[in-house]
Amino acid sequence: MSTSLGSLLQEKKMTLLVSLPENNVELAKAAIRSGVDAVKMHVNVDHRASGNRFEPVEAYKEVFRTIRSEFRGPLGIVPGDSIEKIKRTEMEQLIDLGFNFYSIYAHHKLSWMFELDNMDKTFAITSDYSAAGLGKVKHFGASGIEASIIPGEEYGTPLSFKDVLTYQSIVENVDVPVLVPSQRKLAPSDIPLLHKAGIKAVMLGAIVIGDTEERIEKAIASFRNAIDSL
Repeated sequence: MSTSLGSLLQEKKMTLLVSLPENNVELAKAAIRSGVDAVKMHVNVDHRASGNRFEPVEAYKEVFRTIRSEFRGPLGIVPGDSIEKIKRTEMEQLIDLGFNFYSIYAHHKLSWMFELDNMDKTFAITSDYSAAGLGKVKHFGASGIEASIIPGEEYGTPLSFKDVLTYQSIVENVDVPVLVPSQRKLAPSDIPLLHKAGIKAVMLGAIVIGDTEERIEKAIASFRNAIDSL
């Protein structure tokens, strides 16, 4: 039985996730070797940060099976970047392949997705959402919120204290753990400040980890050390 993301978010000081820039076995192995707690991948997505286009589930079934066999931690999926691309049949396939959490923008999330058994359910918000207007979401079955609040034109710029205050405001207004994706070019030195703001997880993506095994290992190891030093 693989570990659940929900339990890690509740139990650990801070959880370290990787959002892989492509669905690739060797890149996943590099992340796993470096001590990542959870791995997230994509299907049916045109991904802005990595510049990659992700195909439907059928294109990656063997890749997903291999990665699941290598990793007992939480394995997550972004199942699409629009409501039209989200398919119940594909979600059932992903569960069969061993995925046990999903992340999707709230404005792409359909009601039947709340009913999926054996999957932790996280959702993402953008800068269009009001932190004060979020309120309680745990009773919907949400395991966490991904604070994807940085405008696209600002991707890859350094984290500012203003960002941290905004993240803290989200933390104070919701009743589930808050995850921060690396839309900013996060650095290991940002970890103590994010921890003080109440952030329960960081998710490193293409902007921080690049797209090679060497860069992924180096980046994840440096964040692993920073988190373990909290």
